[in-house]
Amino acid sequence: MKRKLNLAFCLFKYFPFGGLQGDCLQIAKICMERGHKVDVYTIKLVGEKPEGLQVTIVPVSGLTNHGQYKSFGNKIASIVKQKKYDAVVGFNRIPGLDIYYAADGSYAAKMQNRNILHRLSSRYHTFMSLEKAVYNKDSNTQILLLTEKEKSFYMDFYGTSQERFHILPPGISKKCIPPSNVDGIRTEKRKELAIDQKKKMILMVCTVFKIKGVERAIRALASLPQKISAETVLLVVGIDKPGRYKRLAKKLNIPKQVRFIGARTDVPHLLMASDLFLHPALIENTGTVIVEALVANIPVITTDICGYSHHVTSANAGKVIPSPFAQKTLNKELLFMLTSKEHDQWRKNAKQYIDKTDVFSRSEKAVDVIEKVTL
Repeated sequence: MKRKLNLAFCLFKYFPFGGLQGDCLQIAKICMERGHKVDVYTIKLVGEKPEGLQVTIVPVSGLTNHGQYKSFGNKIASIVKQKKYDAVVGFNRIPGLDIYYAADGSYAAKMQNRNILHRLSSRYHTFMSLEKAVYNKDSNTQILLLTEKEKSFYMDFYGTSQERFHILPPGISKKCIPPSNVDGIRTEKRKELAIDQKKKMILMVCTVFKIKGVERAIRALASLPQKISAETVLLVVGIDKPGRYKRLAKKLNIPKQVRFIGARTDVPHLLMASDLFLHPALIENTGTVIVEALVANIPVITTDICGYSHHVTSANAGKVIPSPFAQKTLNKELLFMLTSKEHDQWRKNAKQYIDKTDVFSRSEKAVDVIEKVTL
């Protein structure tokens, strides 16, 4: 019988609907289902405390985010030393982690093309030191990596040994699998949203509109021939300030075709009500929603910057916009996918790909690794 573990989970901020926060909660739940104890430490808790979890707010010093993150890392080091945890699992980069869940892309890679002034700032030095604490060749932190995309960079830049990386599959909810009454769900959801059954519905699901490409999507919609644009709706789901994007849609004469409906808990049903999923992100380490769309058998347009864009190519269920990004390319592909007779084939291709590919077990596999390296 396996020994029961006493685990500390650490992340900077916990708030509802965050992708990282949802991953943390799901992994914690599976750990507890297997009999392990999980204590969560965070700087800030927004909303209600997740049911069944012990959550501790760690008081930190610092007027800036990076100053608070550095303080958090120092405080956690003291806490875990006192409580003698079997393992410390981090969902953000801090020193002293036994296991790091690498949802964020490399800060060092992102800064390589920035000017020298960025590298002189305290922010730069703090974030670089936090990343180095995890990936440095002298560190023993085991890394749960979500895609193969960045592994070679870490190995070249920090000298991280390959043995420390553990690649996880996407963690897609099986709620996204279309049930037998999917046509009824599509009809009812469109009635609820007051979207005509015959219109083309494009869905975006994102938290930070700027980096997920909402402006790109609006400009692509505005580029469509007027007749097609008038019969198309872009539905944007997620928490952010939509003001400037509504103004852009108005300026481009498509205010009625772009709708922002905030955070939702019914994303699987919204996918099933859609004709196309659009994710033209500027920055995206993974892009879980891309694979959610494929699970729902919805064709996808995305950018190759997204770590999970390769699933669209492998499934032959949509289009991947190459880098460097060109708005004209997105415009062209959007028009093609809205008017193509291949739509039903893309849906079939998505289903066949998901049937033979593990895209569901990320959290379970993460807990397997935690147990393997700790027990």
